[in-house]
Amino acid sequence: MNEGALSRARAGDESGFRDLVEPYRRELHLHCYRILGSLQDAEDMVQETLLAAWRGLRGFEERSSLRAWLYRIATNRCLNALRDRKRRPQEVPSMAEPPKPTRLGEPMWLDPYPDVLLEGVADSAAGPDARYETRESVGLAFSAALQHLPPRQRAALVLREVLGFRTSEVADMLETSEASVKGALQRARATLDQRLAAGGRERAPLPGSLRERELIGRFAAAVEQGDTAGVISLLTDDAWLTMPPQPYEYQGGEAIARFLRERADRRDGHLRLVPTRANGQPAFGCYLPDPHARIARAYGMMVLTLSEHRVSAITWFGERSLFAQFGLPRALPA
Repeated sequence: MNEGALSRARAGDESGFRDLVEPYRRELHLHCYRILGSLQDAEDMVQETLLAAWRGLRGFEERSSLRAWLYRIATNRCLNALRDRKRRPQEVPSMAEPPKPTRLGEPMWLDPYPDVLLEGVADSAAGPDARYETRESVGLAFSAALQHLPPRQRAALVLREVLGFRTSEVADMLETSEASVKGALQRARATLDQRLAAGGRERAPLPGSLRERELIGRFAAAVEQGDTAGVISLLTDDAWLTMPPQPYEYQGGEAIARFLRERADRRDGHLRLVPTRANGQPAFGCYLPDPHARIARAYGMMVLTLSEHRVSAITWFGERSLFAQFGLPRALPA
């Protein structure tokens, strides 16, 4: 810890406070995202955390590290936000007559996380006792599975198994007993083990590898050409298509093809794709040509989960405000 910055900050020096907390800002943002599933909510909670830390710095007794103290504040701010969200549930946007899904899941509010925000964070944030590897713990499947855990289980698992804090530290952060933390972890692990396919991330091509580039290039070309059969040929037999927060989920080539063809008929135009990355995975900003202007407008985002030489999951996000978070324009010239 920067003792000089701490002394200056305690004396009311804002620049000293910035020097003190800035090294932790990005990892706190990722932490809040894991618990909340929302980019904007994560940013709001980071701001609240730093404001609370500034106001409470004189009371920081250095019994724990500054980092642990900030995580304690951030975690409890996130838990408060989840309680408020439960009291004011969000309404899932209506979707015009989708084809019959393979199954109906629970509505889940989740944003993709821009890879640019992971730079220099993911590897340094995890402690040596972390149970989940960095690549898995930033992945979209892991982030989605977290959202199915009760809030305190979610917080305990992220703090202990992802970040590697000791059980005693987690108990202190959550103001509970070590026995309670161990029980929450046991239940959370069981839920995650059910929801995460064993070894799926290990089979994915390395990011930026030739194998990955070839696969996503073929996928993008098929989408832009409106070649549904070409898209389906690149999927694993048990591939899923999901659209958080929509509950409709489609598995297998036949069901996904039926959905893609029905959506293509409704939008009356082929998508244009701009590559990006989210949650350590290949992704695309998708644009739809405007019939009344020589531009293509932001339409939605796709994140791909890869397994060996195939795509094992397509996750669609229809929230157009996400484009700014990824540095993507809201429109493309024709």
